[in-house]
Amino acid sequence: MMLRVLFLLMLCYWLPLTASASGLPTPEQGPALRIHGSNTIGAALGPALVEGLMRQQGLANVHTETPDTANELRIVGETTEGRRVEVELAAHGSSTGFSALKTGDADLAASSRPIKDHELTGLQALGDLKSPGAEQVIAIDGLAIILHPHNPLNQLDTVQLARIFSGEARTWEDVGGRGGPIHLYARDDQSGTYDTFKELVLSGHGKTLSSAAKRFESSEQLSDAISLDPQGIGFIGLPYVRQAKAVAIVDGQSQAMLPQGSLIATEDYPLSRRLFFYLPPTGNNPWAKALVTFAQSSQGQAIVAANGFIAQTVQAMAVTPNALMPEGYQGLSRHAQRLSVNFRFEEGSASLDNKARQDLSRVLDYIKQHDKNDRQVTLVGFGDAKSDPARADLLSKLRVMAVRRELVKSGVVLREVRGFGAEMPVAANSEDEGRIRNRRVEVWVY
Repeated sequence: MMLRVLFLLMLCYWLPLTASASGLPTPEQGPALRIHGSNTIGAALGPALVEGLMRQQGLANVHTETPDTANELRIVGETTEGRRVEVELAAHGSSTGFSALKTGDADLAASSRPIKDHELTGLQALGDLKSPGAEQVIAIDGLAIILHPHNPLNQLDTVQLARIFSGEARTWEDVGGRGGPIHLYARDDQSGTYDTFKELVLSGHGKTLSSAAKRFESSEQLSDAISLDPQGIGFIGLPYVRQAKAVAIVDGQSQAMLPQGSLIATEDYPLSRRLFFYLPPTGNNPWAKALVTFAQSSQGQAIVAANGFIAQTVQAMAVTPNALMPEGYQGLSRHAQRLSVNFRFEEGSASLDNKARQDLSRVLDYIKQHDKNDRQVTLVGFGDAKSDPARADLLSKLRVMAVRRELVKSGVVLREVRGFGAEMPVAANSEDEGRIRNRRVEVWVY
């Protein structure tokens, strides 16, 4: 009886949207979709994706309305019958997205960092939010470390960053620069950008953020403040560098890397990160499911790129050989091109993580479209130097074989598989996060 009542209530709540191309329903009252969470996503990318979906559905007069509350928006469209369709978006930080899912105030959470264990536990009633269908990587971003445009420093390592943002390094002279006292700028505690910086930089070096840091909910306001302060430094998502200056970052034995698109796409840049939609498995909102599907489509990924983030579209990239590369890798780079994706793995295993599962279909599409099925693909694996080189070499090859199995299932005949062990690290091996980054498989095509 209870199930029948719930079914009837759903029928009363949702009415068919006759103007839509795929028949998405619209509620008789209230928003069709509620998205809460990351300001990095919610400031521009989230609204742009919603607008794209609405237009795909045949809605007219698609526009954005700004309520009185800061960092909240309504994206609105109209059906051919003149019915108003609304999507609400509240961008107060990644943690607020998971809180809103728990209280039933959101249908979809936007996050600029992975869900935390305690959030996962607290949301068990909604299903497994770490399952491949629930955890959806929609874009790649890089945390840029930004300075005033006239600051002469061009490079910092993660140890220096930890000393700076913890307040241990108080002047620019303490880190090899000039300019006197350092002024710190940071996102607020609700921000996924702050959580990412804390995990990748501060916690990894046993530090906490200095209480002297000025905190911001808005990415744009933080960046603009630094561009006006010759002594300022802050961290920000890639699209929000604006008028400030980004510096190259070194982590452990990695080379210095600027937050460039190719390095962020492969997640080699030390401060690269994934941007997520979290879709509760038990949720029944068709607009939430449609938005996730749209975000992963070629049209959605074009919107990702247009908004300054790194799309997950697979492309071939030329790599210039240098003396720091192993000889075999130099030879590969002279004759082949590297695809703009790295396969990474679940912690402590050779199982592909959720993004890698999504990337697998993209790589297969690329191989098929470019006629690379027959001995035109080489896989290259890397491990981490957690204990000894022999172990790293073995694990790099095991991970290569895991990707090989998936490609072979789809009819790809590989040219070669190679393992380079712990060589060419892209992050420090002193912490779990760095070791996970170093465990990767690259795809090369001839």
